[in-house]
Amino acid sequence: MAFWWVNHKQTRDHEVRGGYLWSPMRNANGGFNQTYENMTHVRPGDIVFSYANGRIGAVGQVTEAASASPKPTEFGNVGDYWANEGWLVGVYFSPPPKPLLPKTHIRAIGPMLPPRHSPIQRNGNGNQGCYLAGISDALGHLLLALLDVETSPDFAAAAFVHDVENDAEILADIHQIEGDLALPETQRLQLAKARIGQGLFRKRVMLVEPRCRVTGVEDPRLLIASHIKPWRDASNADRINGFNGIMLSPHIDALFDERLISFEDNGRMLVHESLPPDVLERWSIRRDTHVERFRPEQSTFLEHHRKLFVGHRA
Repeated sequence: MAFWWVNHKQTRDHEVRGGYLWSPMRNANGGFNQTYENMTHVRPGDIVFSYANGRIGAVGQVTEAASASPKPTEFGNVGDYWANEGWLVGVYFSPPPKPLLPKTHIRAIGPMLPPRHSPIQRNGNGNQGCYLAGISDALGHLLLALLDVETSPDFAAAAFVHDVENDAEILADIHQIEGDLALPETQRLQLAKARIGQGLFRKRVMLVEPRCRVTGVEDPRLLIASHIKPWRDASNADRINGFNGIMLSPHIDALFDERLISFEDNGRMLVHESLPPDVLERWSIRRDTHVERFRPEQSTFLEHHRKLFVGHRA
């Protein structure tokens, strides 16, 4: 297990809530950047300290090693000068018991900072030229102590619950993606990951849908990133579009995926007339469930789902 320090700057909220790190592969002028290259050295199980606005406000554990990925669309205008291709690392972040202002402890932290590519300066101010810095085990354990985390954080593993689908269908779809040489290699990789509920698609959906619409469950390990407009009907762009996704508890996802339930744009749940009444009763789901209104960007995908839904009113 290694320790890392990430300086998020403007992208902190997106990355911590979305459960990832993203950086360009090179500087804007094409030059080599060691703190971007560090992304390729991160391994599952490593610990990451999240630094922004002068404080360490989250600690994470790496769940996925770096893979080539397009720049997340949720960054918006931030980093317009960055290339559209970069490194994506999966991280499960959690707030520590006691957030830390490193500058107030610079006498203890300063001597342990790396001599090159340090995440902060010796006076405690941030280093704007550094994104991801490797730090020593000694500094890593000191930060855990200052954050009131006595041992390595007991973060969740990367064993998320995924769709249960026919393996042959999944393999056929992935084979078709891999054979489409008109697509860039990085896009083929992201599409294949999205097919099995992993990668950038899941992270984008989490930014739009942080909890199950029906049950309210927030633990990402217990949620499925389900496509609203089915994979087979969607364009390549829609297959990794976060607005074409909805986070659902597994039993709710089963109903949604089989088109036994659907939703109006205003959040009213529709129940298929063929669904036995005792199913909703046993799962403690009200037939008149009304969830939060969906975003306008989700409406076209929901409209498609409703067209596949037979018997809008039970």
